[in-house]
Amino acid sequence: MTALLVSIGVVALAEIADKTQLLALVLAARFRKPWPIILGIFFATLANHFFAGAVGTFITRQLGPDVMRWTLGLSFIAMAIWTLIPDKIDETSERSTRYGVFGTTLISFFLVEMGDKTQIATVALAAKYDALVAVVMGTTIGMMIANVPAVLLGNVAAEKLPVRLVHGIAAAIFAVLGIAMLVGVDIGL
Repeated sequence: MTALLVSIGVVALAEIADKTQLLALVLAARFRKPWPIILGIFFATLANHFFAGAVGTFITRQLGPDVMRWTLGLSFIAMAIWTLIPDKIDETSERSTRYGVFGTTLISFFLVEMGDKTQIATVALAAKYDALVAVVMGTTIGMMIANVPAVLLGNVAAEKLPVRLVHGIAAAIFAVLGIAMLVGVDIGL
């Protein structure tokens, strides 16, 4: 249960003003069909995060506990720093409409999420908790919590959120997880 809840919270906060959330806004403004966009986001995130979670679970089983502790601790601290850096969407991430709204969203989200901080966080969370299903469910729910309002409310929601504060909270969570891992303290997260 902890893996699920931490995964939801960390990814939902980290996703605010992330490039995939910006992509959700662009797609919503361009197509004005929220449900195919939401479904595309869901399936792209599920596939991407399942792959990332499987990598995290594999890493857990391959590395010794001390190497794992240092790797995860430093990874979470790096995520804290990365979360504070604002994202911008690449113009190349917007794909042709020949695949329809759902297909365009699915392909765009899957590709834009590759190497993104939430994908890396999924790898780290799956490695920390060794709970693939709970982490993938949590990170996918976190992505949906952040992106569905972006699709449904568009620019209005983006302008009202205190992005710096939200990123600061997410960075603090990553930093606490990282420091706790480095000093060997299990803080129950």
